[in-house]
Amino acid sequence: MDVSDLRKNAKLQIDGQPWIVTDFQFVKPGKGQGLYKCKLKNMISGATVDRTWRSGEKLTAADVESRKMQFLYATGDAYCFMDSATYEQVEVSEDLIGSDSNYLLDQLDVDVLFYNSRPVGVTLPSHVVMEVTECEPGVKGDTATGATKKATVSTGYTLQVPLFIKVGEKLKIDTRNGSYVERVN
Repeated sequence: MDVSDLRKNAKLQIDGQPWIVTDFQFVKPGKGQGLYKCKLKNMISGATVDRTWRSGEKLTAADVESRKMQFLYATGDAYCFMDSATYEQVEVSEDLIGSDSNYLLDQLDVDVLFYNSRPVGVTLPSHVVMEVTECEPGVKGDTATGATKKATVSTGYTLQVPLFIKVGEKLKIDTRNGSYVERVN
């Protein structure tokens, strides 16, 4: 693959390890070749590095396979997913899930990434719907523009929501940044 094909979430193989591009920037200095500055995350160890390539360099794409799977349950240090077609179950370690565990609801469909038949990561849908289990009451008269309060959802995740949200309501949450999007009926 050519270095010009680099994009965010591109998967590369460097020194026999799979890496994913987490941040990408193209810089064209006044003279000379353009530079591709990237932040890479190792899909197995979770280590991050900064790398820079010149225009025209060649890279190796990682042989990463993505399979649609359904979240079943969490054990102490792993999360169990099931392939909906073959009913094969796979455990993914807590280290690879990271903060995405805040959005894992029972029977949520996700994409599990495999490298050499070994699970190396999970890609969540961009939004999930969760129920509010606990929140502070909104204070009457506290209506400044953009006023928010804390709310806890069914997975235990806490986020800022508008004052009109009550316990039992369902919220649409953006899994990329953990923010409130809208109330769902």
